[in-house]
Amino acid sequence: MKKISLILLSGILATSCVSQKDFVALQEAKAKTDSELLAVKTNLQKCLIENEKESAKVFSLTEQVKYLQEDKKVALKQVENLTVLTQSSSDNIKNVITQLSEKDKYINGVRKAMTQKDSLNLAIKYHLTRNLTDGIQDKDIEVNVEKTVVFISISDKLLFKSGSYNVTDGAYTVLEKIAKVVNDQPQMEVMIEGHTDATPIKRDLIQDNWDLSALRATSITRILQYKYGVKPDRLIAAGRSQYIPLAGNDSAEGRAKNRRTKIIIMPKLNQFFDLLEQDAK
Repeated sequence: MKKISLILLSGILATSCVSQKDFVALQEAKAKTDSELLAVKTNLQKCLIENEKESAKVFSLTEQVKYLQEDKKVALKQVENLTVLTQSSSDNIKNVITQLSEKDKYINGVRKAMTQKDSLNLAIKYHLTRNLTDGIQDKDIEVNVEKTVVFISISDKLLFKSGSYNVTDGAYTVLEKIAKVVNDQPQMEVMIEGHTDATPIKRDLIQDNWDLSALRATSITRILQYKYGVKPDRLIAAGRSQYIPLAGNDSAEGRAKNRRTKIIIMPKLNQFFDLLEQDAK
């Protein structure tokens, strides 16, 4: 009996010793497994973090792609608009060039017309100066050309008696020469201007210098029309009174200079502008 008990005790002790080793081994295995599990979890966490980063990158790239696509659409629209604008600008440039060309034609037409009129007026001045001053003192008649207009200034002593609008006998000699030149240029108009000094006047049918200047211009106009055949639609009578003096009225010499009749030979405005329009086409 004691032997049996001893054997059993020995077996139990032996069995107990093996279980302790296994337990330690299991503990070590468990610790290793826990360590591996922790490592796996750590790697998993890293992978999740990296995945989130990649997802964020993908999202960012996707948004960039969308932005670029929208920007491309805008750029294409701008290109289309620019194309339309370029075409419109090209058309506008063509229109401007055309307009400039037309303006050049018009300017050239004006220059041509002005040259023609200047040449014509210079010729008139030449004939007038040569004919009018024959036997007449130069200071009594002045002939000038200014911008296509011929101005003839005649002292009143050659045309009228003092304070009167009736012409002198010697006036016909001067007026006949003027009428000849005027009739040779049927495309020109003729304005007769009466000018006086500032000395007040009041007589029968003459209230003041306005009346005197206008009546003198009318007298010359009638002679050119009825005696020398100048067409009346070419004649203009105007009185300027004392208000455009050539000199001061405080001396006899100055007053004499202011008393004058001015005959202006000029292009007919409607014919002049018709000429410009024709040359501008």
